[in-house]
Amino acid sequence: MSGVRGRVHTVVGSPVGPVHLGVEVDDDGSALALVRLTRSDERAADAHADVTSTFVDPADEPLLAEAVAQLDAYFAGRLRTFDLPLRLVGSAFQVRVWQGLCEVPYGTTSTYGELAARVGLDPRTSSRAVGAANGANRLAIVVPCHRVIGADGTLTGYAAGVDRKRALLELEGALAPGAATLF
Repeated sequence: MSGVRGRVHTVVGSPVGPVHLGVEVDDDGSALALVRLTRSDERAADAHADVTSTFVDPADEPLLAEAVAQLDAYFAGRLRTFDLPLRLVGSAFQVRVWQGLCEVPYGTTSTYGELAARVGLDPRTSSRAVGAANGANRLAIVVPCHRVIGADGTLTGYAAGVDRKRALLELEGALAPGAATLF
């Protein structure tokens, strides 16, 4: 892969609050590198503050425009699988977990142990590491880390807050509105 030549970002509204979208451009083209929701309680520091980029109107960057269109379709219930070039930046282990996340179908959930097994790991020894990789995902919604739940069906941590995780799972029909757990 060539070095990054530029980064651009935008912020768009959604039913779960502002969504920050970032694209990296290099000699091979553009790829979505960031999809981040803010926390509803505004307590969390920006985990991606290390990334510098230029704010643009989505219409000025074709991939941002396409990402916004696909997110709009997702929130309207018309899109279940995203089709965007992604830049997965992390360790080989993290990328393996994130690729496994992309295999968790819309409208379903997976436990950390099930995700570990899905990517060929022993769930008895790797569920916590899988959880940590899940938490480091920089492409929320598109790489659906919100679909991972606790072994007992509880809605465990989510960088944007459990309330946003609940809203995404309700939107997808994986959780009944107002339910505390899936089981």
